[in-house]
Amino acid sequence: MKILLYGINYSPELTGIGKYSGEQARWLARQGHAVRVVTAPPYYPHWQVGEGYSAWRYRTEQDDGVTVIRCPLYVPRQPSALTRVLHLSSFAASSLLAVLGQVRWKPDLVILVVPTLFCAPQALLLARLCGARSVLHIQDYEVDAMFGLGIGAGSRLRRLALGLERWLLRRFDRVSTISSGMLDKARDKGVHSKRLLFFPNWSETARFRQVPRNLALLQRLGVAPGTRVLLYAGNIGEKQGLELILDAAKAHLHRPELVFLIVGQGTGKARLLERVNRDGLRNVLFAPLQAYEDLPALLASVDGHLVIQKRGVADSVLPSKLTNILAVGGHAIITADPDTTLGRLCSEHPGIAVLVEPESVAALNAGIERVLALPARNEVALNYAREFLDKERILQRFMAQV
Repeated sequence: MKILLYGINYSPELTGIGKYSGEQARWLARQGHAVRVVTAPPYYPHWQVGEGYSAWRYRTEQDDGVTVIRCPLYVPRQPSALTRVLHLSSFAASSLLAVLGQVRWKPDLVILVVPTLFCAPQALLLARLCGARSVLHIQDYEVDAMFGLGIGAGSRLRRLALGLERWLLRRFDRVSTISSGMLDKARDKGVHSKRLLFFPNWSETARFRQVPRNLALLQRLGVAPGTRVLLYAGNIGEKQGLELILDAAKAHLHRPELVFLIVGQGTGKARLLERVNRDGLRNVLFAPLQAYEDLPALLASVDGHLVIQKRGVADSVLPSKLTNILAVGGHAIITADPDTTLGRLCSEHPGIAVLVEPESVAALNAGIERVLALPARNEVALNYAREFLDKERILQRFMAQV
């Protein structure tokens, strides 16, 4: 089968959507499919185009049997509501000809990964011209996330954006997304249940199983021996409300045996660093993104994992970091309301994580105390990962359904 995967994020990005799109494309190629990818140069989560790539040039490369076509895009230094729209629309514009140029190749399956929905018209047009099946895979509900953060909150603009999103979603042959709550949201947006697919993010579970604690790795990141560690690893952006971690750290300054480790990059990092210095939060450490090879050891070496989100976005985005936390048997503290996807996960699988009220430092502090009292490994999380998060099972099931 000829498969075109279309999306703004792709390998070698180490976190988020790009990681999963890269793994999916390479897996499809190993199954014998002819796979092409139309994407942008790597830029996430640093919001800076990776070394060796250009933001303004087209480029074609080979990635483990996959043909990757990189298209220019605008990458803002400090993303805002306006510059994010320009960023997404620049990729939609630059990739238009690259996508429609695939008419001669005649793909059998066109998969668009959202964000960004700006690319939906050309994905649909290509599928129609080639007689291909079209799949919209939703990693983030970008419209809901935007309004959930209070961006562009005018009611007229909101109605227009949601109406256009609803119209586009109903034009694809299949719509897949990564959680039960996000499937419910697609139904609310008018997508018929028969066209919906559950396609969760996965973990390479074998790599994360029975990984020992690596004290040398922690020391390299600045953690003193004998210290208990609460980890946030991933994008340091606006969606999560990571100032809450600093509030919790301030409340725990009297406990020298406890440290908050923030590993990652993003647009909000400078702001967090400034506050740490201003408030003298000596129990907060920062480290850059770690190599994927070191990720299992990092996740297995800490006492608790902070999965922090603001109220209002917990069903618009699902943190991809959670899959590997569960696969390693980690104890996660999740800030989400009980009626969200993450809240239902915790109620349906008691013990899988500690659920606390979002945007409440008191609730987060109570969750931290609960996690620190738990055994080293979370057996509920391990069993869930083995059953529901295995990469091979998930990708095989997806291809059987599209």
